[in-house]
Amino acid sequence: MLDKQNPIVMEEVTDPQEIEKTRARRERFDRNSAWLQTHAEEVYTRYRGRCICIAGEELFVADTPEDVLVRARGAHPEEDGSILIRYIPGQKMARIYAY
Repeated sequence: MLDKQNPIVMEEVTDPQEIEKTRARRERFDRNSAWLQTHAEEVYTRYRGRCICIAGEELFVADTPEDVLVRARGAHPEEDGSILIRYIPGQKMARIYAY
């Protein structure tokens, strides 16, 4: 398995339509992220042990990532890659993140 490598391909996108689509997608993601930041205390307290998703600046909650994505995409099909999804651990505790 270690012998198998996937090449990295980088391309410069110059098509104005593609650039605009990407910019609009990023703006939607930023709005969803801002919504979560504004409501974080309530969301992270109330939905422990659940999956949450923010789409169209609206909260969706389910027990699995698949279920929450189905709900969010059903309500906001325009959210093409700008959906924000998180799992909220069941217990509040100190966590160590290392790179």
